[in-house]
Amino acid sequence: MSTELTTQATSQPTDPAHDPALASHISHVLETRLSASPIYVLLLPPSSITLTHVSKGLIRARLTLTAAHLNSSGSLHGGAAATMVDWAGGLAIAAWDGRERTGVSVEIATSYLAGAGLGTEIEIEGRAERVGGNLAWTSVGIWEVKEGRRGKTLVLGKHTKFVRQ
Repeated sequence: MSTELTTQATSQPTDPAHDPALASHISHVLETRLSASPIYVLLLPPSSITLTHVSKGLIRARLTLTAAHLNSSGSLHGGAAATMVDWAGGLAIAAWDGRERTGVSVEIATSYLAGAGLGTEIEIEGRAERVGGNLAWTSVGIWEVKEGRRGKTLVLGKHTKFVRQ
């Protein structure tokens, strides 16, 4: 399995500029720390992720849904989507200040707004809203990608983590 990430700088109009040095750090976190977690290896292996934007407290990535992401009805599984919220929230914290350890989950709230099936390209965005000495609060969105652009919103999540190091 290749751990090399493809990085394409894409941004929304109000985003800070893509930071290549911070993107390199996030790639390192993906390849080392997160690849040691079996659930991430199963659902979000670094070889399947295209990191498209990294700036202070913000990450954006794309991947194509596989059978491992789906429920018995052939749609994005709620547990897989919640794992993506956990994953993106942690990476947003790592992008906040360059840390490698992103803490442990205190609370995850996930709203499922639409389904997506096998082969659907999705975009996952994690934002660190605030990172304090003990807790960090993040928001995560997952969208379907159509013709290279965000389509319908699939999932919205909030993730709070205990981050004291």
